[in-house]
Amino acid sequence: MPSEPVENYLKAIFSLGLETGSGEASVGRLAASVGVTAGTATSMVRRLAREGLATYRRYGGVRLTPRGRRAAADVIRRHRVIETFLVCIVGMDWAEVHEEAERLEHAVSARLIERLDHMLGRPRSDPHGDPIPDAEGVVLPGGGTPLASCKAGDQVRLVRIADQRADILRFLARAGLVPGAAISIRSIQPGADAITVRAGRKSPVSLSMAAAGRIIVEADASRPRRGPRASHPSRR
Repeated sequence: MPSEPVENYLKAIFSLGLETGSGEASVGRLAASVGVTAGTATSMVRRLAREGLATYRRYGGVRLTPRGRRAAADVIRRHRVIETFLVCIVGMDWAEVHEEAERLEHAVSARLIERLDHMLGRPRSDPHGDPIPDAEGVVLPGGGTPLASCKAGDQVRLVRIADQRADILRFLARAGLVPGAAISIRSIQPGADAITVRAGRKSPVSLSMAAAGRIIVEADASRPRRGPRASHPSRR
């Protein structure tokens, strides 16, 4: 198994490559994701390239090789299976499990992860909606679009939460904004850079567009689209 620092970089490159859609991550964004300086990230990227785990263009981006992608998928699988186990079996809150999984993912064996995955019924996604790679490292493509791209009146279903911060997850859970929830877009407030949504029968809540950009949704074909809701600034 790669060392813990190497696994962290592989996982970050993999995730950033998915975000860009190109499979490539800039060294600057990689450094910010891992929490190091650009110089430190560059040194590690060169090491990954020497070990055949990534390719790197000077003044360009970094991309995982097939071997690097397999190793990244393996650590992501461990992380997401552990998160699912902690929520579904141990009973931990979904806002707590990310940090626990970060620590455990480097210590558990592939054999244990396989047993946990079997016990859980081979879930396709973790509690936050992120797809779980299978034992061969295959990751199902994630669908959906950011909530921030929706229009007033849209009826959507929440697919995935891309923000792992505990305070954000607790807020979203209280508002009913969890994977699988049916959401109606009540209004858009461009001047406030905000969107107001309602999950099921919960009270409507307003989110910043930045936060809404980290919530992934898909069209809810079972619910008809409603017209835009009139905005009443005086009603708060």
